Amino acid sequence: MTPKRKQRLYIVLSIVIGAAVAVGLVMYALSQNINLFYSPADIAAGKAPVETRIRAGGMVVEGSVKRDPQSLRVEFGLTDYVSTVNVVYDGILPDLFREGQGIVAQGEMNEAGQLMAVEVLAKHDENYMPPEVAEALEKAGKMPEQLRAKEAYAE
Repeated sequence: MTPKRKQRLYIVLSIVIGAAVAVGLVMYALSQNINLFYSPADIAAGKAPVETRIRAGGMVVEGSVKRDPQSLRVEFGLTDYVSTVNVVYDGILPDLFREGQGIVAQGEMNEAGQLMAVEVLAKHDENYMPPEVAEALEKAGKMPEQLRAKEAYAE
């Protein structure tokens, strides 16, 4: 191998190695930000990983919201009408959060089977349903009639 070819080989190898390291770092960074959606039925079936950030959506169970008077800690039930998951959130809830409404909570499951939420998202009007929640409710056969009629009208 001539010295010029050897030099080109080193340049090509350094570019390939640099690109591989860059792709590896990007994949590692993206894996930290991936959070998959699970319905309460999936969580109850044990499909949701423990201590990994996930998103869970469903309806807030009527009469399940318990607020700690000494802090911002709130506990409530999240259901898809098949199963219910207990959600614990320590923070200020959105203004639109209330019982019987669809929400999406983001957080990690603990060993006790509770979703320790770091973020709670509430829908922005009475006709909106997050697509993941709508799909989970549709699978459970519990889609509210007003939303079913709206979807049929849109098609």
